[in-house]
Order: sequence, then C-alpha cells, then structure tokens
Amino acid sequence: MESCQEREAVTYRVATEADVEQIVEIENRAFTVPWPAEAFYQDILTNRFALYLLLEYGGKVAGYCGVWIVIDEAHITNIALLPEYRGRKLGQNLLEKMMSTARKAGAKTMTLEVRVSNLPAKSLYKKLGFQEGGIRKRYYTDNQEDALVMWVNL
Repeated sequence: MESCQEREAVTYRVATEADVEQIVEIENRAFTVPWPAEAFYQDILTNRFALYLLLEYGGKVAGYCGVWIVIDEAHITNIALLPEYRGRKLGQNLLEKMMSTARKAGAKTMTLEVRVSNLPAKSLYKKLGFQEGGIRKRYYTDNQEDALVMWVNL
C-alpha cells in the first residue's frame, strides 16, 4: 500500500519538445532497439495524432507513454519507466492515465504490441482488460521475436 506522500509525489503532464532528451534517456535504458530522438521530435512537433504523457515522480521524469489517437482508435506506441522506478505500480498508473486520456479524446478502443516473451507487461495489460488479438511475426528487429497484439475497449 502506497502512502499519501508517495501518491502526492506522482504527477502527469503532456510532453513537449523540451522533454525529448528525457524521453530518449528512458527509451535508451528501457529498450534494446530504442527509437531515435528524431521520431519523438516528429511525433511531438508535427504528428497531430500523437500524444505523449510523462510520469514525474518526486519532480523527476520517471516514465512516459506515447499514443496515436486516430478517430476512435488509440494505439500505444511506447510505454517505459526508468529501471529504478519499476515495481511500484507506476507503469500501471501511467497506462491507466493514458487510457483515461484517450477515452476523453474520443477513443473507443486501444491497441498495443508487446514481445511474446515479456510476461510482466502481458500480465499488466491483461490486468487492465487487454485481450490477445493476434501475432505480428518477427516484429522486433533485434531478435526477430514475434509481437502479441493486444486490445481493450475503453
């Protein structure tokens, strides 16, 4: 059970161009094939479908979640936390906040891809109501691992 003090330490905000360096730091520490900074700049500056939420813990950016919302469908592009902030339900809180944000923006469904071997992430997504929808063969370029497509009604 988290204390009131811990709850108060968590805030969320929409990412801006000034946050890309911090997003890239998280991306580089979280993924074996991280997205380049240019991808985040392009999304934040020019992609009218893209939205990135930051999770700040004690005033420090600890995680982010990106989504593309097209008409009534939301697609999670990436979600990541710095390793030292994992295991505190912050990833769950961040995804729940993004689900709520997407719902308020008019999304009726949300999808994402996850490595078939990523049991902790798949468990979290199932806990939040995501269902298995299919497999994208050899989706991940580092090791040709398949991606499980998951979806949820918002």
